[in-house]
Amino acid sequence: MTQPAIDLDYDAVLRDARERAGVGAFSNEFYLPVVRRLLEAFDREADLNAAGRAMQRERIVGQLATNLRFESYWSQFPEIAEEKIEAPIVIVGFGRTGSTLLQRLLAADPRAHAPLWWEGRFPVPFAGEAIENPEQRIATAKAEVEMMYATVPGLESIHPLDAMQADEEILLLEQSFYSDTPESFARVLEFGLWREALDQTPGYAYMKRMLQFLQWQKRRRGIVAERWILKSPQHIHNCDVVLSVFPGAKIVQTHRDPVETIPSWASLCYSLWQQNSDSADPLVCGKHWDEKMARGIERCMRVRDAGNADRFFDVDYRDTARDPLGVAARICEFVGWAHTPAAREAQSRWLEANRRDLRPPHEYEPAMFGYTEAGLKARYREYRERFVRGA
Repeated sequence: MTQPAIDLDYDAVLRDARERAGVGAFSNEFYLPVVRRLLEAFDREADLNAAGRAMQRERIVGQLATNLRFESYWSQFPEIAEEKIEAPIVIVGFGRTGSTLLQRLLAADPRAHAPLWWEGRFPVPFAGEAIENPEQRIATAKAEVEMMYATVPGLESIHPLDAMQADEEILLLEQSFYSDTPESFARVLEFGLWREALDQTPGYAYMKRMLQFLQWQKRRRGIVAERWILKSPQHIHNCDVVLSVFPGAKIVQTHRDPVETIPSWASLCYSLWQQNSDSADPLVCGKHWDEKMARGIERCMRVRDAGNADRFFDVDYRDTARDPLGVAARICEFVGWAHTPAAREAQSRWLEANRRDLRPPHEYEPAMFGYTEAGLKARYREYRERFVRGA
């Protein structure tokens, strides 16, 4: 007997989220029109398989339930709104430019906060879970990482997921549904263009509130630091919004030749598309992400040129690979931090425990995504001339 399709109905999803949260109700939340449009895209545009439909529905229900619980905490503890996110270091750039290494290296500094993967994925305590003892969330996050490694082809070689390490706050941005994540999971091209055209400020403002909440929870667990280390490739599209929502932010932009980074990024996203759809097309995936990243880097360059050059610090991928501690020291100088002996010692320990040669190599063929060296060089000509040494 054929099983009925997983229901992606908007009202049903909101109903299930309310029941799961056990608190609150949806009224006129700013993100609800985005949720409605995303569900329509998953239903009609993405050609999801049964597992993909179930996975994406569950993710959305979980996020909505998390938002209701988050607002409940925000109302109960007004001091959360007093938490200050002071002068974060925000790493931006194409994926595959060493940004994960750099974030985790900087986050090893005892003076730094970073959103750990489990915190980004599950920022609100589960029902009955104490703020001071997040073991249930940690265990769930670890199990999810293991599941992703088991089901996404080649993921370990592409992106080193670790529930206990720093990772992208795009997981928090995703709570507002103003993130690129759905486009990483599936072919929702029309939705992606529609969402990208929105003013992104509400999503980033919501992400800042989430960071305040995480900082408050860390404080309750006795963890205090001076500043946050943030990073996401999505920020290249929205550097102006980052600088507006975080007025004291300093941006570290990582650089590597798009001839190397764009095919590698497409390979990562295509692995996720394959998990969610039986009709995933590498050429469609490659074209989408090439065009999207080109728009993003163009916007980033325009923000830099609009009087913000002194708020950016450039890091070449080759320097990060060759001399990571030297790069960390120069970033500290840029933001007005001393590169203390304690920071250097902690970062050295992290580097030794997380050597790249401990993971398998990432293998892919650019041509399968429709890429040629000449084509990539032409599309990213201005960026390469300005920021890629030897281009």
